Amino acid sequence: MISAVCDTNVVVSGTLLQSSAAPGRILDLVVQGVVKLYSSEPLIEEFREVISRPKFASRFEAIGRTPEDFIADYRGIVEIVQPQPIPPTVKNDPKDDKVLACAVYAGVDYIVSGDKKHLLPLGSYAGIPIVDPSQFLQKVLSSI
Repeated sequence: MISAVCDTNVVVSGTLLQSSAAPGRILDLVVQGVVKLYSSEPLIEEFREVISRPKFASRFEAIGRTPEDFIADYRGIVEIVQPQPIPPTVKNDPKDDKVLACAVYAGVDYIVSGDKKHLLPLGSYAGIPIVDPSQFLQKVLSSI
Protein backbone atom coordinates (compact mmCIF):
# COMPACT_ATOMS: atom_id res chain seq x y z
CA MET A 1 0.00 0.00 0.00
CA ILE A 2 1.33 3.43 -0.91
CA SER A 3 1.59 5.87 1.97
CA ALA A 4 1.59 9.65 1.98
CA VAL A 5 1.27 12.88 3.88
CA CYS A 6 -0.93 15.46 2.18
CA ASP A 7 -0.29 19.15 2.59
CA THR A 8 -3.27 21.06 3.94
CA ASN A 9 -4.02 22.59 0.52
CA VAL A 10 -4.63 19.11 -0.87
CA VAL A 11 -6.87 18.08 2.03
CA VAL A 12 -8.92 21.27 1.76
CA SER A 13 -9.30 20.85 -2.00
CA GLY A 14 -10.23 17.19 -1.60
CA THR A 15 -12.80 18.05 1.04
CA LEU A 16 -14.45 21.04 -0.59
CA LEU A 17 -14.16 20.36 -4.32
CA GLN A 18 -15.65 17.71 -6.55
CA SER A 19 -14.35 14.24 -5.89
CA SER A 20 -13.54 13.90 -9.59
CA ALA A 21 -10.55 16.24 -9.11
CA ALA A 22 -7.25 14.60 -8.06
CA PRO A 23 -7.36 15.71 -4.38
CA GLY A 24 -10.87 14.31 -3.96
CA ARG A 25 -9.94 11.08 -5.70
CA ILE A 26 -6.95 10.71 -3.38
CA LEU A 27 -9.19 11.00 -0.32
CA ASP A 28 -11.59 8.48 -1.89
CA LEU A 29 -8.67 6.05 -2.30
CA VAL A 30 -7.76 6.54 1.35
CA VAL A 31 -11.33 5.69 2.38
CA GLN A 32 -11.20 2.60 0.12
CA GLY A 33 -8.00 1.43 1.81
CA VAL A 34 -5.82 1.79 -1.28
CA VAL A 35 -3.69 4.62 0.16
CA LYS A 36 -2.46 4.99 3.75
CA LEU A 37 -2.55 8.64 4.80
CA TYR A 38 -0.73 10.11 7.78
CA SER A 39 -1.23 13.40 9.56
CA SER A 40 -0.34 15.14 12.80
CA GLU A 41 -2.15 17.37 15.26
CA PRO A 42 -0.44 20.52 13.88
CA LEU A 43 -1.57 19.61 10.35
CA ILE A 44 -5.12 18.87 11.51
CA GLU A 45 -5.17 22.19 13.37
CA GLU A 46 -4.09 23.97 10.18
CA PHE A 47 -6.86 22.14 8.27
CA ARG A 48 -9.37 23.32 10.91
CA GLU A 49 -8.15 26.91 10.63
CA VAL A 50 -8.40 26.97 6.84
CA ILE A 51 -11.83 25.39 6.47
CA SER A 52 -13.22 27.60 9.25
CA ARG A 53 -12.54 30.74 7.22
CA PRO A 54 -15.64 32.78 6.38
CA LYS A 55 -15.14 32.28 2.63
CA PHE A 56 -16.06 28.60 3.05
CA ALA A 57 -19.12 29.10 5.29
CA SER A 58 -21.64 29.08 2.44
CA ARG A 59 -20.35 25.73 1.17
CA PHE A 60 -20.93 24.14 4.56
CA GLU A 61 -24.36 25.71 4.93
CA ALA A 62 -25.35 24.39 1.49
CA ILE A 63 -24.59 20.80 2.47
CA GLY A 64 -25.69 21.02 6.10
CA ARG A 65 -22.32 20.12 7.60
CA THR A 66 -19.85 21.98 9.77
CA PRO A 67 -16.07 22.24 9.59
CA GLU A 68 -15.92 20.03 12.68
CA ASP A 69 -17.84 17.32 10.81
CA PHE A 70 -15.09 17.30 8.19
CA ILE A 71 -12.36 17.31 10.83
CA ALA A 72 -13.97 14.25 12.43
CA ASP A 73 -14.24 12.53 9.05
CA TYR A 74 -10.60 13.28 8.29
CA ARG A 75 -9.43 11.99 11.66
CA GLY A 76 -11.28 8.78 10.86
CA ILE A 77 -9.30 8.09 7.70
CA VAL A 78 -5.76 9.13 8.68
CA GLU A 79 -3.22 7.72 11.06
CA ILE A 80 -2.12 10.49 13.40
CA VAL A 81 1.54 10.58 14.36
CA GLN A 82 3.50 12.83 16.70
CA PRO A 83 6.59 13.82 14.72
CA GLN A 84 9.68 15.44 16.12
CA PRO A 85 10.62 18.89 14.81
CA ILE A 86 13.04 18.99 11.90
CA PRO A 87 15.76 21.55 11.23
CA PRO A 88 14.28 24.66 9.57
CA THR A 89 13.96 23.80 5.90
CA VAL A 90 11.32 25.95 4.19
CA LYS A 91 12.74 29.37 4.98
CA ASN A 92 10.01 31.40 3.22
CA ASP A 93 7.16 29.43 4.82
CA PRO A 94 8.32 27.70 8.02
CA LYS A 95 4.85 26.23 8.68
CA ASP A 96 5.50 23.88 5.75
CA ASP A 97 8.19 22.20 7.86
CA LYS A 98 5.42 20.40 9.78
CA VAL A 99 4.42 18.59 6.56
CA LEU A 100 8.01 17.44 6.08
CA ALA A 101 8.37 16.44 9.74
CA CYS A 102 5.20 14.34 9.59
CA ALA A 103 6.37 12.61 6.41
CA VAL A 104 9.79 11.75 7.84
CA TYR A 105 8.39 10.49 11.13
CA ALA A 106 5.75 8.36 9.40
CA GLY A 107 8.23 7.06 6.81
CA VAL A 108 5.82 7.65 3.94
CA ASP A 109 6.38 6.99 0.26
CA TYR A 110 5.24 10.46 -0.90
CA ILE A 111 4.52 14.00 0.20
CA VAL A 112 1.58 15.37 -1.78
CA SER A 113 1.28 19.13 -2.16
CA GLY A 114 -0.06 21.79 -4.46
CA ASP A 115 2.41 24.35 -3.07
CA LYS A 116 4.30 25.47 -6.17
CA LYS A 117 6.24 28.14 -4.27
CA HIS A 118 7.76 26.17 -1.41
CA LEU A 119 7.27 22.41 -1.24
CA LEU A 120 7.09 21.22 -4.85
CA PRO A 121 10.33 23.03 -5.83
CA LEU A 122 12.18 20.97 -3.20
CA GLY A 123 11.51 17.86 -5.31
CA SER A 124 12.08 15.61 -2.31
CA TYR A 125 12.92 15.73 1.36
CA ALA A 126 14.90 13.07 3.22
CA GLY A 127 14.54 10.84 0.17
CA ILE A 128 10.73 11.23 0.05
CA PRO A 129 9.47 12.54 -3.32
CA ILE A 130 7.26 15.64 -3.19
CA VAL A 131 4.62 15.43 -5.91
CA ASP A 132 1.45 17.25 -6.87
CA PRO A 133 -1.94 15.53 -6.48
CA SER A 134 -2.17 14.51 -10.16
CA GLN A 135 1.29 12.93 -10.12
CA PHE A 136 0.46 11.07 -6.90
CA LEU A 137 -2.82 9.83 -8.30
CA GLN A 138 -1.02 8.51 -11.40
CA LYS A 139 1.52 6.69 -9.20
CA VAL A 140 -1.24 5.10 -7.12
CA LEU A 141 -3.39 4.09 -10.07
CA SER A 142 -0.42 2.54 -11.86
CA SER A 143 0.37 0.44 -8.79
CA ILE A 144 -3.04 -1.20 -8.40
